[in-house]
Amino acid sequence: MNAEHIKQDEPRIQAALSELQELIQQRWPEASFDVSHGEDPEGVYLGATVDIDDTDEVMDAIIDRLLDIQVEQRLPVYVIPVRPTQRVIEEMRARAKTLPWQKAVVDPATLGL
Repeated sequence: MNAEHIKQDEPRIQAALSELQELIQQRWPEASFDVSHGEDPEGVYLGATVDIDDTDEVMDAIIDRLLDIQVEQRLPVYVIPVRPTQRVIEEMRARAKTLPWQKAVVDPATLGL
């Protein structure tokens, strides 16, 4: 089946999306989802926002089923796990506070002043 002809409201796509959402929510009940159409590759993308340190854990939990959906059922469904934006911002701010060049204290005597 051509990806261009598949719509995200097609019953098979909806079933696949629902199943993947359920698999993710079994492990991370607080996960939230959005569905969009993507072009590289062409298909339906399930965005999964999960508040964990490593989003690879999400893919590890669903990869077998996702590959079955993509290969055996020939459905162009993809999953993009991401962390919540606020958590990423907080971690970036915390990391910026610990950068060595920000902690450096310059002694005027060492500069010959």
